[in-house]
Amino acid sequence: MAKNIIIVGSGNAAMSAGIAALEAGAEVLMLEKADEALAGGNTKYTAGAMRFAYNSSEELIPLLTNPADERIARTDFGSYTQEKFSQDLLGFNEGMPLSAEQQYLISNSYDAVKWLAGHGVTYEPIYSRQSFEKDGKLVFWGGLTLAAQNEGVGLYDMEAAAFEKLGGKIRFSSGVTGLVTSDSGVSGVMIGDETVSADAVILACGGFEASDALRQAEFGADWAHAKVRGTPHNTGEGLDMAFGLGAQRYGKFDGCHATPMDLHMKNFGNLDMPPKQRKNYRKICYFLGVMLNAHGRRFVDEGINFRNYTYAQFGRAVLEQPEHFAWQIFDSKVFDLLYEEYRFEDASFVEADTLDGLVAKLYGVDQPQALKTLKDYNDAVDGTVAFDPTILDGKATKGLPLNKTNWAQKFDTPPYRAFPVTGGITFTYGGVRVDNTGCVLDAGDTPISGLYACGEMVGGVFFGGYPGGSGLTSGTVFGRQAGIGAASG
Repeated sequence: MAKNIIIVGSGNAAMSAGIAALEAGAEVLMLEKADEALAGGNTKYTAGAMRFAYNSSEELIPLLTNPADERIARTDFGSYTQEKFSQDLLGFNEGMPLSAEQQYLISNSYDAVKWLAGHGVTYEPIYSRQSFEKDGKLVFWGGLTLAAQNEGVGLYDMEAAAFEKLGGKIRFSSGVTGLVTSDSGVSGVMIGDETVSADAVILACGGFEASDALRQAEFGADWAHAKVRGTPHNTGEGLDMAFGLGAQRYGKFDGCHATPMDLHMKNFGNLDMPPKQRKNYRKICYFLGVMLNAHGRRFVDEGINFRNYTYAQFGRAVLEQPEHFAWQIFDSKVFDLLYEEYRFEDASFVEADTLDGLVAKLYGVDQPQALKTLKDYNDAVDGTVAFDPTILDGKATKGLPLNKTNWAQKFDTPPYRAFPVTGGITFTYGGVRVDNTGCVLDAGDTPISGLYACGEMVGGVFFGGYPGGSGLTSGTVFGRQAGIGAASG
């Protein structure tokens, strides 16, 4: 007899769980807190990029929407091995070895992306953000090569189509308010006064990034000022329900994905914008310039690594500066390298033909100190090393209290532009612990029968940081695991 499964949430992890459960012969009802227009969790707000291990371009071609694209012949995709993925995650693990969850993510990353492709999800090379042209070749530099066609909204649409094709059903405006239990374990959910029974429940309803109170409780008072990049509906109810049944609190609860964002964006992501523009309040080209805080000083090494390995941490660094903002400053030499978000019609910036004139427009900043910082920076740039954004070029500053390690160029070619930014939170890292079927574990590592979790709700995947594109892949990997586990458990 087919299992009857309820999935709470409708983002990428939920959809992956639903497709896997249906594929395994279950009947699936998906319950979404938002109305249909705002469904999809954070997925619709993303660029749809997915990080996964691959050995050669030959493994990428079958995944592409258009494998005949003329650019492919002159593209160097390189490789991104499981070993490199491991190294990248270890770089954020704060001295800890890879967790079991990280190992599972790495080893299943390619198969999960390929599995989605088998259900109609197709991908495009991320030429505009992940490659630079060098000697006539389009060179991918950061281990992140593909994104779903039409970005996050495309991923959601393709997954939802696959889910419905397999017979899955979705109810919108149906926020789950509690879990129902019986002697055998979790046996359904409450939607207000309504009880909906099931053989198993999969929680795929995100973390707590949209809860002002929980952000402050876990991260500190500064986080009252954070912009929420995605849905306003990820407010931690799924975690609360799981903890109410004794689920193990697991992972880094004071960790999160936090990105520099336009200071003047709205407090939450905006689905009214066209899909290709939803990421355009993000400002992640700081590595091509410098960032100054309200005291007029630099506070991070903007060029310490490729932005894929720093952008999810630098939002936190910005938010924790005085007055919770910073200015990103660029020379016209790099204007053509700035991502489209810097040319977006709503982008906030000031411009001037001299550094003095630019600094005079930097509101909220100690302007004499800012001007001194920029002039000291110029004097410290090593002019003997060539600038090359496709590699860690070693073009650094020398002798500053905080040096820039790579891509340091003088501000000497006007006009100059400065963009005001703050910190924007994408998702949280703390969650519940699951076993190798996706079943939620209690504090004694005993499975809570009938209760499964995936996506952002799974702790132990990310700690001190995040290599870009891993979040969606994690959602698919653990969503697929939970769907199979719930259908067969």
